[in-house]
Amino acid sequence: MLPLARFTVLDLTRVRSGPTCVRQLADWGANVIKIEAPEEIDTGSGMGGDRHGPDFQHVHRNKRGITLNLKQPDGLALFRRMVEKADVVVENYRPDVKDRLGIGYEALSAINPRIVLGSISGFGQDGPYARRPGFDQIAQGMGGLMSVTGLPGQGPVRVGIPVADLTAGLYTAIGILVALLEREQTGKGRWVHTSLLEAMVAMMDFQATRWTMQHEVPKQAGNDHPTTVPTGLFRTSDGLMNLAGGGQEMWNRIVATLGIEEQAKDPAFATDRSRAQNREKTNALLQSVLETDTSENWIARLNKAGVPSGPVYAMDQVFADPQVRHLGIEWPVEHPSLGTINLVRAPMTLEGVEPPRRPTPERGEHTAEVLAEFGVSAEELAALRAKGAV
Repeated sequence: MLPLARFTVLDLTRVRSGPTCVRQLADWGANVIKIEAPEEIDTGSGMGGDRHGPDFQHVHRNKRGITLNLKQPDGLALFRRMVEKADVVVENYRPDVKDRLGIGYEALSAINPRIVLGSISGFGQDGPYARRPGFDQIAQGMGGLMSVTGLPGQGPVRVGIPVADLTAGLYTAIGILVALLEREQTGKGRWVHTSLLEAMVAMMDFQATRWTMQHEVPKQAGNDHPTTVPTGLFRTSDGLMNLAGGGQEMWNRIVATLGIEEQAKDPAFATDRSRAQNREKTNALLQSVLETDTSENWIARLNKAGVPSGPVYAMDQVFADPQVRHLGIEWPVEHPSLGTINLVRAPMTLEGVEPPRRPTPERGEHTAEVLAEFGVSAEELAALRAKGAV
Protein backbone atom coordinates (compact mmCIF):
# COMPACT_ATOMS: atom_id res chain seq x y z
CA MET A 1 0.00 0.00 0.00
CA LEU A 2 1.25 3.48 -0.85
CA PRO A 3 2.15 5.73 2.11
CA LEU A 4 -0.85 8.10 1.83
CA ALA A 5 -3.40 5.64 0.40
CA ARG A 6 -5.57 5.80 3.53
CA PHE A 7 -6.32 9.50 3.03
CA THR A 8 -9.07 10.88 0.79
CA VAL A 9 -8.47 14.40 -0.51
CA LEU A 10 -11.13 16.58 -2.11
CA ASP A 11 -9.32 18.92 -4.49
CA LEU A 12 -11.09 22.19 -5.27
CA THR A 13 -7.95 23.94 -6.49
CA ARG A 14 -7.19 25.77 -9.70
CA VAL A 15 -4.24 27.39 -11.48
CA ARG A 16 -0.95 26.40 -9.79
CA SER A 17 -0.40 26.95 -6.08
CA GLY A 18 -3.28 24.73 -4.94
CA PRO A 19 -2.70 21.98 -7.51
CA THR A 20 0.99 21.96 -6.56
CA CYS A 21 -0.02 21.33 -2.95
CA VAL A 22 -2.36 18.49 -3.86
CA ARG A 23 0.17 16.90 -6.20
CA GLN A 24 2.48 16.32 -3.22
CA LEU A 25 -0.24 14.15 -1.68
CA ALA A 26 -1.31 12.49 -4.93
CA ASP A 27 2.23 11.47 -5.82
CA TRP A 28 2.43 9.34 -2.67
CA GLY A 29 -0.85 7.57 -3.16
CA ALA A 30 -3.53 9.72 -1.54
CA ASN A 31 -7.01 9.13 -2.95
CA VAL A 32 -7.28 12.54 -4.60
CA ILE A 33 -10.58 13.54 -6.17
CA LYS A 34 -10.20 16.54 -8.44
CA ILE A 35 -13.47 18.47 -8.45
CA GLU A 36 -14.24 20.72 -11.40
CA ALA A 37 -17.37 22.54 -12.46
CA PRO A 38 -19.30 21.03 -15.35
CA GLU A 39 -18.01 22.24 -18.70
CA GLU A 40 -21.26 24.08 -19.46
CA ILE A 41 -20.51 26.58 -16.69
CA ASP A 42 -16.69 26.50 -16.85
CA THR A 43 -15.18 26.30 -20.31
CA GLY A 44 -11.62 26.90 -19.11
CA SER A 45 -9.12 24.32 -17.89
CA GLY A 46 -8.61 26.06 -14.55
CA MET A 47 -4.95 26.21 -15.47
CA GLY A 48 -4.53 28.90 -18.06
CA GLY A 49 -3.33 26.42 -20.65
CA ASP A 50 -4.27 23.47 -22.83
CA ARG A 51 -5.64 20.56 -20.80
CA HIS A 52 -3.43 18.18 -22.79
CA GLY A 53 -0.42 20.51 -22.55
CA PRO A 54 2.62 19.95 -20.32
CA ASP A 55 1.52 22.38 -17.60
CA PHE A 56 -1.86 20.81 -16.91
CA GLN A 57 -0.64 17.23 -17.30
CA HIS A 58 2.23 17.81 -14.88
CA VAL A 59 0.32 19.46 -12.06
CA HIS A 60 -2.85 17.34 -11.99
CA ARG A 61 -1.46 13.82 -12.33
CA ASN A 62 -2.36 10.95 -10.00
CA LYS A 63 -5.89 12.23 -9.41
CA ARG A 64 -9.36 11.07 -10.36
CA GLY A 65 -11.65 13.70 -11.80
CA ILE A 66 -15.32 14.47 -11.20
CA THR A 67 -17.59 17.38 -12.02
CA LEU A 68 -19.64 19.07 -9.35
CA ASN A 69 -21.49 22.38 -9.40
CA LEU A 70 -21.01 23.95 -5.97
CA LYS A 71 -23.24 26.86 -6.95
CA GLN A 72 -26.20 24.53 -7.34
CA PRO A 73 -27.86 23.46 -4.06
CA ASP A 74 -27.83 19.74 -4.84
CA GLY A 75 -24.23 19.94 -5.98
CA LEU A 76 -23.21 21.67 -2.77
CA ALA A 77 -25.18 19.16 -0.72
CA LEU A 78 -23.35 16.33 -2.47
CA PHE A 79 -20.00 17.94 -1.71
CA ARG A 80 -20.94 18.16 1.97
CA ARG A 81 -21.87 14.50 1.84
CA MET A 82 -18.40 13.73 0.47
CA VAL A 83 -16.79 15.73 3.28
CA GLU A 84 -18.28 13.28 5.77
CA LYS A 85 -15.93 10.55 4.50
CA ALA A 86 -12.98 12.69 3.43
CA ASP A 87 -9.80 13.51 5.32
CA VAL A 88 -8.62 16.66 3.55
CA VAL A 89 -10.13 19.47 1.51
CA VAL A 90 -7.80 21.83 -0.37
CA GLU A 91 -8.90 25.12 -1.93
CA ASN A 92 -7.28 28.29 -3.21
CA TYR A 93 -10.29 30.53 -3.65
CA ARG A 94 -10.21 34.16 -2.59
CA PRO A 95 -10.87 34.04 1.18
CA ASP A 96 -14.46 35.25 1.05
CA VAL A 97 -15.54 32.73 -1.61
CA LYS A 98 -15.49 29.62 0.57
CA ASP A 99 -17.51 31.35 3.26
CA ARG A 100 -20.01 32.52 0.67
CA LEU A 101 -20.33 28.91 -0.52
CA GLY A 102 -20.61 27.68 3.06
CA ILE A 103 -17.49 25.52 2.91
CA GLY A 104 -15.21 27.37 5.32
CA TYR A 105 -13.47 25.48 8.09
CA GLU A 106 -16.20 25.92 10.70
CA ALA A 107 -18.83 24.63 8.29
CA LEU A 108 -16.71 21.66 7.22
CA SER A 109 -15.64 20.71 10.73
CA ALA A 110 -19.27 20.74 11.82
CA ILE A 111 -19.86 18.02 9.22
CA ASN A 112 -16.64 16.14 9.98
CA PRO A 113 -14.54 17.18 12.99
CA ARG A 114 -11.60 15.17 11.61
CA ILE A 115 -11.41 17.17 8.38
CA VAL A 116 -8.21 19.06 7.54
CA LEU A 117 -8.79 22.12 5.37
CA GLY A 118 -5.84 23.47 3.38
CA SER A 119 -6.29 27.00 2.05
CA ILE A 120 -4.02 29.13 -0.12
CA SER A 121 -4.73 32.78 -0.86
CA GLY A 122 -2.86 35.66 -2.39
CA PHE A 123 -2.32 37.71 0.76
CA GLY A 124 -3.77 35.91 3.76
CA GLN A 125 -7.19 34.95 5.10
CA ASP A 126 -7.71 38.35 6.70
CA GLY A 127 -6.14 41.78 6.79
CA PRO A 128 -6.28 44.82 4.49
CA TYR A 129 -5.33 42.88 1.34
CA ALA A 130 -7.31 39.71 2.00
CA ARG A 131 -9.75 40.19 -0.88
CA ARG A 132 -7.18 41.27 -3.42
CA PRO A 133 -6.64 38.86 -6.33
CA GLY A 134 -3.33 37.06 -5.99
CA PHE A 135 -0.79 36.26 -8.70
CA ASP A 136 2.73 34.88 -8.52
CA GLN A 137 4.56 37.86 -10.00
CA ILE A 138 2.72 40.24 -7.66
CA ALA A 139 3.98 38.20 -4.70
CA GLN A 140 7.51 38.10 -6.14
CA GLY A 141 7.47 41.88 -6.21
CA MET A 142 5.86 42.43 -2.80
CA GLY A 143 7.90 39.70 -1.10
CA GLY A 144 11.22 41.27 -2.06
CA LEU A 145 12.45 38.62 -4.49
CA MET A 146 12.46 40.86 -7.56
CA SER A 147 14.52 43.48 -5.71
CA VAL A 148 17.45 41.08 -5.22
CA THR A 149 17.20 39.29 -8.58
CA GLY A 150 19.16 40.47 -11.62
CA LEU A 151 22.38 42.36 -12.24
CA PRO A 152 23.33 45.28 -9.99
CA GLY A 153 21.59 48.42 -11.20
CA GLN A 154 19.42 46.51 -13.66
CA GLY A 155 16.20 47.09 -11.77
CA PRO A 156 13.78 44.44 -10.46
CA VAL A 157 13.71 41.11 -12.32
CA ARG A 158 11.12 38.36 -12.19
CA VAL A 159 12.41 34.87 -11.43
CA GLY A 160 11.91 32.41 -14.29
CA ILE A 161 9.56 30.07 -12.38
CA PRO A 162 6.38 30.85 -10.40
CA VAL A 163 8.26 30.46 -7.14
CA ALA A 164 5.58 32.03 -4.90
CA ASP A 165 2.92 29.68 -6.27
CA LEU A 166 5.14 26.64 -5.98
CA THR A 167 6.37 27.33 -2.47
CA ALA A 168 2.91 28.23 -1.18
CA GLY A 169 1.79 24.84 -2.45
CA LEU A 170 4.73 23.06 -0.83
CA TYR A 171 4.26 24.81 2.52
CA THR A 172 0.55 23.98 2.54
CA ALA A 173 1.27 20.32 1.79
CA ILE A 174 3.70 20.23 4.72
CA GLY A 175 1.08 21.85 6.95
CA ILE A 176 -1.54 19.31 5.91
CA LEU A 177 0.79 16.43 6.72
CA VAL A 178 1.55 17.98 10.11
CA ALA A 179 -2.19 18.33 10.79
CA LEU A 180 -2.81 14.71 9.79
CA LEU A 181 -0.04 13.55 12.14
CA GLU A 182 -1.53 15.58 14.98
CA ARG A 183 -4.98 14.18 14.22
CA GLU A 184 -3.70 10.70 15.00
CA GLN A 185 -3.34 11.84 18.61
CA THR A 186 -6.23 14.28 18.98
CA GLY A 187 -8.83 12.89 16.58
CA LYS A 188 -9.49 16.44 15.37
CA GLY A 189 -8.64 18.23 12.16
CA ARG A 190 -7.13 21.65 11.61
CA TRP A 191 -7.35 24.57 9.24
CA VAL A 192 -3.98 24.99 7.52
CA HIS A 193 -3.50 28.13 5.48
CA THR A 194 -0.81 30.21 3.88
CA SER A 195 -0.58 32.77 1.10
CA LEU A 196 1.63 33.61 -1.84
CA LEU A 197 2.89 36.63 0.08
CA GLU A 198 3.75 34.68 3.25
CA ALA A 199 5.45 31.94 1.26
CA MET A 200 7.49 34.44 -0.73
CA VAL A 201 8.68 36.35 2.33
CA ALA A 202 9.59 33.06 4.03
CA MET A 203 11.52 31.96 0.95
CA MET A 204 13.62 35.11 1.18
CA ASP A 205 15.24 33.31 4.10
CA PHE A 206 18.63 34.85 4.97
CA GLN A 207 17.93 37.82 2.72
CA ALA A 208 14.87 38.58 4.85
CA THR A 209 16.70 38.15 8.17
CA ARG A 210 19.45 40.46 6.98
CA TRP A 211 16.71 43.05 7.36
CA THR A 212 14.85 41.75 10.42
CA MET A 213 18.04 41.31 12.48
CA GLN A 214 20.41 43.95 11.11
CA HIS A 215 18.19 46.36 9.15
CA GLU A 216 20.29 45.72 6.07
CA VAL A 217 18.41 46.06 2.78
CA PRO A 218 19.79 43.42 0.38
CA LYS A 219 20.66 44.58 -3.12
CA GLN A 220 20.98 42.88 -6.47
CA ALA A 221 24.14 40.79 -6.66
CA GLY A 222 23.62 39.38 -10.13
CA ASN A 223 25.32 36.03 -10.56
CA ASP A 224 27.48 36.52 -7.49
CA HIS A 225 26.39 35.08 -4.17
CA PRO A 226 25.17 37.95 -1.97
CA THR A 227 27.54 37.16 0.91
CA THR A 228 29.98 34.37 -0.06
CA VAL A 229 33.08 35.23 -2.13
CA PRO A 230 34.08 33.77 -4.52
CA THR A 231 30.80 32.26 -5.64
CA GLY A 232 29.44 33.15 -9.03
CA LEU A 233 29.38 32.79 -12.81
CA PHE A 234 32.67 32.87 -14.71
CA ARG A 235 33.65 32.89 -18.38
CA THR A 236 35.80 30.10 -19.75
CA SER A 237 37.43 29.73 -23.16
CA ASP A 238 34.26 28.16 -24.58
CA GLY A 239 31.39 29.37 -22.43
CA LEU A 240 30.35 29.84 -18.83
CA MET A 241 30.58 27.91 -15.58
CA ASN A 242 29.55 28.29 -11.95
CA LEU A 243 32.03 28.08 -9.11
CA ALA A 244 31.31 28.14 -5.37
CA GLY A 245 34.30 28.63 -3.10
CA GLY A 246 33.38 30.10 0.27
CA GLY A 247 35.63 29.43 3.26
CA GLN A 248 39.39 29.38 3.64
CA GLU A 249 39.87 25.70 2.88
CA MET A 250 37.88 26.00 -0.34
CA TRP A 251 39.87 29.08 -1.31
CA ASN A 252 43.12 27.18 -0.78
CA ARG A 253 41.87 24.44 -3.11
CA ILE A 254 40.94 26.99 -5.78
CA VAL A 255 44.34 28.63 -5.52
CA ALA A 256 46.12 25.31 -5.94
CA THR A 257 43.91 24.15 -8.83
CA LEU A 258 44.25 27.41 -10.73
CA GLY A 259 47.95 27.73 -9.93
CA ILE A 260 47.68 31.24 -8.51
CA GLU A 261 49.74 30.77 -5.34
CA GLU A 262 51.83 33.90 -5.93
CA GLN A 263 48.87 36.18 -6.73
CA ALA A 264 47.00 34.84 -3.69
CA LYS A 265 49.67 36.27 -1.39
CA ASP A 266 48.07 39.70 -1.92
CA PRO A 267 46.50 40.76 1.44
CA ALA A 268 43.25 41.41 -0.43
CA PHE A 269 42.83 37.64 -0.75
CA ALA A 270 44.05 36.62 2.70
CA THR A 271 40.72 35.95 4.47
CA ASP A 272 37.02 35.47 3.81
CA ARG A 273 36.40 39.00 5.02
CA SER A 274 39.10 40.55 2.84
CA ARG A 275 37.92 38.63 -0.23
CA ALA A 276 34.36 39.78 0.42
CA GLN A 277 35.58 43.36 0.73
CA ASN A 278 37.47 42.94 -2.53
CA ARG A 279 34.91 40.94 -4.48
CA GLU A 280 35.66 42.51 -7.86
CA LYS A 281 39.40 42.03 -7.48
CA THR A 282 38.94 38.43 -6.32
CA ASN A 283 36.62 37.58 -9.19
CA ALA A 284 38.92 39.29 -11.70
CA LEU A 285 41.85 37.16 -10.58
CA LEU A 286 39.89 33.94 -11.03
CA GLN A 287 38.41 35.15 -14.30
CA SER A 288 41.84 35.85 -15.81
CA VAL A 289 42.80 32.20 -15.33
CA LEU A 290 39.48 30.45 -15.97
CA GLU A 291 39.15 31.96 -19.44
CA THR A 292 42.33 30.14 -20.53
CA ASP A 293 40.69 26.69 -20.65
CA THR A 294 37.32 25.07 -21.36
CA SER A 295 34.41 24.74 -18.98
CA GLU A 296 34.61 20.95 -19.12
CA ASN A 297 38.27 20.86 -18.14
CA TRP A 298 37.94 23.35 -15.30
CA ILE A 299 34.83 21.66 -13.91
CA ALA A 300 36.60 18.31 -13.91
CA ARG A 301 39.70 19.70 -12.20
CA LEU A 302 37.82 21.75 -9.61
CA ASN A 303 35.48 18.93 -8.67
CA LYS A 304 38.43 16.57 -8.35
CA ALA A 305 39.89 19.08 -5.89
CA GLY A 306 36.59 19.16 -3.97
CA VAL A 307 35.50 22.61 -5.17
CA PRO A 308 31.81 22.82 -6.16
CA SER A 309 31.56 23.80 -9.81
CA GLY A 310 29.32 23.02 -12.72
CA PRO A 311 28.04 23.98 -16.16
CA VAL A 312 25.16 26.33 -16.97
CA TYR A 313 22.57 24.36 -18.91
CA ALA A 314 19.64 25.13 -21.13
CA MET A 315 16.72 22.80 -20.43
CA ASP A 316 17.59 20.34 -23.19
CA GLN A 317 21.08 20.02 -21.73
CA VAL A 318 19.65 19.45 -18.24
CA PHE A 319 17.87 16.29 -19.34
CA ALA A 320 20.86 15.10 -21.40
CA ASP A 321 23.18 15.26 -18.37
CA PRO A 322 24.30 11.76 -17.30
CA GLN A 323 23.53 12.35 -13.62
CA VAL A 324 20.03 13.65 -14.36
CA ARG A 325 19.46 10.63 -16.59
CA HIS A 326 20.77 8.31 -13.89
CA LEU A 327 18.40 9.83 -11.31
CA GLY A 328 15.41 9.19 -13.57
CA ILE A 329 13.85 12.61 -13.06
CA GLU A 330 12.24 12.46 -16.51
CA TRP A 331 9.27 10.29 -15.70
CA PRO A 332 7.21 8.48 -18.37
CA VAL A 333 3.45 8.23 -17.84
CA GLU A 334 0.98 6.47 -20.13
CA HIS A 335 -1.90 8.69 -21.23
CA PRO A 336 -4.92 7.10 -22.96
CA SER A 337 -4.98 9.60 -25.84
CA LEU A 338 -1.53 11.21 -25.77
CA GLY A 339 0.43 7.97 -25.47
CA THR A 340 3.62 8.06 -23.44
CA ILE A 341 4.25 11.51 -21.98
CA ASN A 342 7.35 12.43 -20.01
CA LEU A 343 6.72 14.42 -16.84
CA VAL A 344 9.02 15.30 -13.95
CA ARG A 345 8.86 13.01 -10.93
CA ALA A 346 8.72 14.09 -7.30
CA PRO A 347 12.31 14.97 -6.36
CA MET A 348 12.53 12.82 -3.24
CA THR A 349 12.87 9.06 -3.04
CA LEU A 350 11.20 6.85 -0.45
CA GLU A 351 13.18 3.66 -0.68
CA GLY A 352 10.93 0.77 -1.62
CA VAL A 353 8.02 2.97 -2.74
CA GLU A 354 7.12 3.35 -6.41
CA PRO A 355 4.88 6.42 -6.83
CA PRO A 356 1.73 5.98 -8.92
CA ARG A 357 1.77 7.07 -12.56
CA ARG A 358 -1.88 7.95 -13.18
CA PRO A 359 -2.29 10.51 -15.97
CA THR A 360 -4.23 13.71 -15.44
CA PRO A 361 -7.96 12.93 -15.76
CA GLU A 362 -10.28 14.39 -18.34
CA ARG A 363 -12.95 16.66 -16.91
CA GLY A 364 -15.41 14.48 -15.00
CA GLU A 365 -13.78 11.26 -16.21
CA HIS A 366 -14.41 9.41 -12.94
CA THR A 367 -17.64 11.07 -11.80
CA ALA A 368 -19.77 7.89 -11.78
CA GLU A 369 -17.00 5.74 -10.30
CA VAL A 370 -16.14 8.13 -7.49
CA LEU A 371 -19.67 9.12 -6.52
CA ALA A 372 -20.67 5.46 -6.33
CA GLU A 373 -18.01 5.13 -3.62
CA PHE A 374 -19.85 7.85 -1.71
CA GLY A 375 -23.17 6.03 -1.99
CA VAL A 376 -24.62 7.78 -5.04
CA SER A 377 -26.69 5.34 -7.10
CA ALA A 378 -26.97 5.41 -10.88
CA GLU A 379 -30.52 6.74 -10.57
CA GLU A 380 -29.47 9.51 -8.18
CA LEU A 381 -26.56 10.43 -10.44
CA ALA A 382 -28.87 10.73 -13.41
CA ALA A 383 -31.17 13.01 -11.44
CA LEU A 384 -28.22 15.15 -10.33
CA ARG A 385 -27.05 15.43 -13.92
CA ALA A 386 -30.51 16.51 -15.00
CA LYS A 387 -30.44 19.30 -12.41
CA GLY A 388 -26.98 20.48 -13.51
CA ALA A 389 -25.52 19.53 -10.11
CA VAL A 390 -22.76 17.36 -11.57
